Amino acid sequence: MNANTAVALLASGVSLFLVARRRVTPGAIAVVRATGALAVVIGGLTVVEYVTGARLGIDELLFKDDTALLASEVPGRMAPNTAVALMVGGVAALCASTPRWPAWTSQVPGLAVLMLGMLRLYGFAYAVPELERFGAYKGMAVYTGVALVLLGIAAFLARPAQGPARLLMNSGTTGALGRRLFATVLVVPPLLGGFVLAGEDAGLFGARLGTALLVCGHVAVFTAVIFSALTVGRRIEVAHARAEWQVRQNQLLQAFIDHTPAVVFIKDLDGRFLAVNTTFEESLGLSRARVLGRRDRDVIPADLARQARATDLAMLAEGAPLQREEVLALPEGPRSFLTSLFPLKTPSGTPYAVCGVATDITERVVAQREVRRANRRFLALLESAPDASLITDGEGVIVMANAQVQRLFGHAPDDLLGATVADLVPAPRRRRHSALLRAYLRQADPKPILLDRGLYGLRSDGAEFPVEVSLSSLRAEEETWVFLTVRDITERRQAEAERAERYEEHRRIAYTLQHSLMGEPARLPYLPSAHRYLASVQDPGVGGDWFDIVPMDRARTGIVVGDVMGRGLEAAAVMGQMRAASHALARTGVPPSRLMTGLDAFVADLADQLVTCVYLVIDQTAHEVTVCSAGHLPVIVLSPDQPARPLRAPVGVPLGVSDSCGVSVPFRQTTEPLPPGSTIALYTDGLVERPGTDIEAQIDVLARTLDVELKGAPIDPQRLDHAADRLIRTLIPDTATHDDDVTLLLVGLPEPEGGGSRGRPPRQA
Repeated sequence: MNANTAVALLASGVSLFLVARRRVTPGAIAVVRATGALAVVIGGLTVVEYVTGARLGIDELLFKDDTALLASEVPGRMAPNTAVALMVGGVAALCASTPRWPAWTSQVPGLAVLMLGMLRLYGFAYAVPELERFGAYKGMAVYTGVALVLLGIAAFLARPAQGPARLLMNSGTTGALGRRLFATVLVVPPLLGGFVLAGEDAGLFGARLGTALLVCGHVAVFTAVIFSALTVGRRIEVAHARAEWQVRQNQLLQAFIDHTPAVVFIKDLDGRFLAVNTTFEESLGLSRARVLGRRDRDVIPADLARQARATDLAMLAEGAPLQREEVLALPEGPRSFLTSLFPLKTPSGTPYAVCGVATDITERVVAQREVRRANRRFLALLESAPDASLITDGEGVIVMANAQVQRLFGHAPDDLLGATVADLVPAPRRRRHSALLRAYLRQADPKPILLDRGLYGLRSDGAEFPVEVSLSSLRAEEETWVFLTVRDITERRQAEAERAERYEEHRRIAYTLQHSLMGEPARLPYLPSAHRYLASVQDPGVGGDWFDIVPMDRARTGIVVGDVMGRGLEAAAVMGQMRAASHALARTGVPPSRLMTGLDAFVADLADQLVTCVYLVIDQTAHEVTVCSAGHLPVIVLSPDQPARPLRAPVGVPLGVSDSCGVSVPFRQTTEPLPPGSTIALYTDGLVERPGTDIEAQIDVLARTLDVELKGAPIDPQRLDHAADRLIRTLIPDTATHDDDVTLLLVGLPEPEGGGSRGRPPRQA
């Protein structure tokens, strides 16, 4: 080893030694940086000499070297790889002495120095001179290689709690795993390489087999290392999960006791507080940090502390939970407490702590006095109630009754105590009344209800009378109490019966008026038809729907369906006028568009009225239909050779719109083929309009149902009637609750007899 090498190594070692101390004074920092800079200068100047070929006079500055072996060697000059390593080591020492620089700035150069030293040792161990030197230059001494290895390790570990070294030096499982893996990397590959070279030198195998054995050895070793790492990693995961679970449990426990209104504490067997909740802190006015680890006498008055300690020792001596009610003299005055103490035990049953829950029951004691006063007030209130009031248990046994039961049932209140509430019900009705009470009590959370349908009371003289019962319940602990307020509603029932009779009479009158205004359409033998009209369940059961079949001449028939917007008698009155007007206009034989124009003018004379209407003329000779629509829903046509479909026709504005807008909108008509065997369906919006449904989808349902019922079937009134019933059931499942009037008209065109056209018989006067 050259003198300059020894000096640089010594300087780097002193620098790193001072850096690694816990406390580094400013003077030590100066020494660290001076010695580190010395190593950098020595190594750097030597590198410059090699690169430039110059002699800077530093090689024999301290000592004269007479050990040069080769003529090409410069006396006193260190090997180039040594110079590079010393320069890098000095840089590592300087970086380590500057705390504000990241730790990796010293640790990465330290690993580089370690690698250069290991290369020299590997060259020595494997007798490979090429690893000792750079090219043809002077080689590194073995002692220098050992020193560089130590220097590199020192530079890497100078700041062990930071940077990459922290991963290797931490006290946890990952640190231990890292150190084992690092030792394996440093030891196992050289050993395997040594064994392979020894085998090759002994002639046991050639170079190719040796390489294969080396690779296999590395694979086997690193496989074992991987599985060891996986095992350790799994243990870390399990331990981490357990720790997280335990921390979470502790957090949940602390959160639980913090949200408990009672005072909660845990003490060890010596009386030191281990845990307290927020209520404990608020009660004593002390923070948790000033309580934990202290004894009773340190946080509460001396008298209370002695009493608490004596209670703890008594509970521990008995080995069982202890509960007692006591009055404690606190600074704000005497308070009543209910204290529960119990030991916390290990799995083996040995107590290790005392847990206490102290509940301030001062308010409860005061509340009990208030309850007694409230009971007296409740009895007074019960007696002052205007209706008969009963209180029963969950089985219907009467436990309390006020004075009004005698006026209602003819029994004294005391006579009813112990009887069942079913005794106050007529015998034939007791089973139903008892079933209602049981059903009410079976509910998870019974709400107060009022029952007045089908309930009857029984007086002491045997007379029955209708009653209204207000029912509520109270569940206290394991008992159920039922409160019944009973009222005689005989007069109310009589008034309701009179109102119902008057309403039904008015409804019959309105229904008769509706049918008289709508009339009965003509039944034509050559044009079978079926119709349905359903009145609305609202209002008096009348509305604005109408339809009509008007015989015109020998081959033509007019059909009209309309809907006056609105309900009630006003809509029915307008409907009667519209039916009369449309019938009169149709009998004149005017085209559909002119009929609509006339009806529009008629509606314009009525105040604030809108009407939808469709009028069509069927020509059985020409096999065609002419249609004009004023805002009405489409006509459905089922032809013999096509599925049911909406009839293509222009749709105008509803009647009455033109006048309200001040603009006259013309009505257009269209003529479409209508072969024999076809069926036409006309209807109002009450059939297909539902809240929450698409009206187009309902029209599709109507068309499909019509197609299923009449496709390919002969046209006759009975089949049309059956189809009308099926359409009503499909589109209006519950006619009893339908809130709009409904009109449906089915008209069939029968096939002509003998395959030819059949004329219509002359209309009789």
